[in-house]
Amino acid sequence: MGEQNPAYVQLSPLSSFLDFMLQDPRRSKQLEILAQKLGLPNTAAIDLSLLDLALTHPSISKPENYEQLEFLGDAVVRLVASEVLLETYPDASVGEFAAIRSILVSDRQLANFAQRYGLDRYLLVSPGTAGDKAGRQSRLADAFEAVLGALYLSTKSTELVRPWLDPILKDKAVEVRNDPALYNYKDALQEWTQGRYKCLPQYRVRETGTGHGDPDRFTAEVWLRDRHLGQGTGRSKKAAERAAAKAAFLAVTLSPSGADN
Repeated sequence: MGEQNPAYVQLSPLSSFLDFMLQDPRRSKQLEILAQKLGLPNTAAIDLSLLDLALTHPSISKPENYEQLEFLGDAVVRLVASEVLLETYPDASVGEFAAIRSILVSDRQLANFAQRYGLDRYLLVSPGTAGDKAGRQSRLADAFEAVLGALYLSTKSTELVRPWLDPILKDKAVEVRNDPALYNYKDALQEWTQGRYKCLPQYRVRETGTGHGDPDRFTAEVWLRDRHLGQGTGRSKKAAERAAAKAAFLAVTLSPSGADN
């Protein structure tokens, strides 16, 4: 990008394959076009070698791929989403922040963001992996996070991230707040338990009401291993599970130490 070519700290030396790709003017041009799509100026201090790495799937290179950058980018998107929500809705509760953020940083939403910028056109992936339609969402979400990681490392800040990421996060946050149906506490709780404990919550449902038509016909409890997280009731088993998930999610996110209490 322009004449800037600062000596950035690399995660690890790029393989000969990636060196070859970057030397290809077509690849460099692709990366420059992507940067333009993100709204970044030609003078932006982007390390193209990191951006290239961020768009290299493990099926192309096992030793050199986007996995480390994706790990960093996961933290970046959570940080930026948190800052955006705090700045936009200063009076909202922590529970609401956590619920909205869980949607903003979900694989499905990150994959949608990636598609918005046509990230799949720049992602280097083997033909066999490209044919795996079921894994496409995960690949796009991972690549999107890796791009965030590459941009963050280029300046050691969110300078190259927030100008274009903030608006799309704000738009999605507004959409979620205006449609409570988008709050999926079961998904949010599952993401929380997987991220913190690498396991899924379990639901135990029993019929406790007076029968058909009773709004509290079923009672659901949600457990994490041997710990009771929450309880809820509903007209159907699914409604009771949703109520229990909401109670559990708000409890663990509002508690200073979460489920460790």
